[in-house]
Amino acid sequence: MAQREQERGGGFPRAPTQEEWERMSVEEQGQVVESLPGEVTWDEMAMPEGDLHSQGKLETRDVLRGFFSRQRRRVYLGTELPVYYPGERRFAPDLLVVRDVETHPRNKWVVSYEGKGLEWVMEVHVGGDRKKDAEYNVERYARLGIPEYFIYDRARERLEAYRLPMPETRRYERIPLEGGRYRSEVLGLEFELAGGKLRLWVGNALLLESHELLEQEQRLREEEVRRRQEAERGRDEAERRLAELQAELERLRGSGHRP
Repeated sequence: MAQREQERGGGFPRAPTQEEWERMSVEEQGQVVESLPGEVTWDEMAMPEGDLHSQGKLETRDVLRGFFSRQRRRVYLGTELPVYYPGERRFAPDLLVVRDVETHPRNKWVVSYEGKGLEWVMEVHVGGDRKKDAEYNVERYARLGIPEYFIYDRARERLEAYRLPMPETRRYERIPLEGGRYRSEVLGLEFELAGGKLRLWVGNALLLESHELLEQEQRLREEEVRRRQEAERGRDEAERRLAELQAELERLRGSGHRP
């Protein structure tokens, strides 16, 4: 109840309603966007939760960034970015995705200005009150029309996933677990908890983090060097053996011409 009252309270900045926005001139709209703060207060954020929390969102963002970059898709990825829906109190998800938009850096996302709301959100939970992520945000994100919402609960090593069954509905349904994975229709990827990490798959291909890709490339380079060295040693051995055979042939020829 306290959370709901806090949501309704007017003590925190919020964007104009869509009706108010549409009555404004372009100049007035720009002034509103400029005036909205690009940060949130400590009263609105959970306390810092250490490496488990930061790694959970940053590693996932890293994998998503690499995947969409290779797909050459314009996808915006944000972490703890203040988000302003029309007439709503701002919030800052741990990780958010919006497809087919400009990818330049932002310090806030104003839905009326961007012309598009969030499409995929993930919250990482480590400690504290779990109700915010597992109950309140499930209701709120569905009401705002965010198509998919994932909760990465690192304290329980559990993943939960929700989806709006239809764009016009405002109540989530749980995404079923299939073969140990949750499929995101928005991202076209599958999510799995394995070995204490959140892993992303496209079909049967595991998506790697940047450092894993670099390590893989290093191993491939080392393997290529090893193969070349073995090939060179093989050529050297073949040339040495050929030289011995030629020398033996010359010796035999020489022996055959003696009186």
